[in-house]
Amino acid sequence: MPDSRTMPSIGSRCHEFRVHDAERRVNWRIIYRVDDDAIVIGEVFAKKTRKTPPSVVTACKRRFALYDSASR
Repeated sequence: MPDSRTMPSIGSRCHEFRVHDAERRVNWRIIYRVDDDAIVIGEVFAKKTRKTPPSVVTACKRRFALYDSASR
C-alpha cells in the first residue's frame, strides 16, 4: 500500500500521508494539500477506522478555504 494517496473528497491537490509508529500501535494520518508555493497541512490525526472521519474532512475543507482567502 502506498504511503500517500489522493483525497478528492476534500479537494483537488489534497492527499493523505500514512505514518506508522515504531510499534505499529497507532496509524497516524496527515492531510495536506500541494500548492505551487507551499505544502499546506490540514490535519494530523490517529486513524482508528478504515474511513476518514467526516469531522476531519469538514475541518480540512474549512482550513484550506481559510488559507485560500488569506492568501489573496
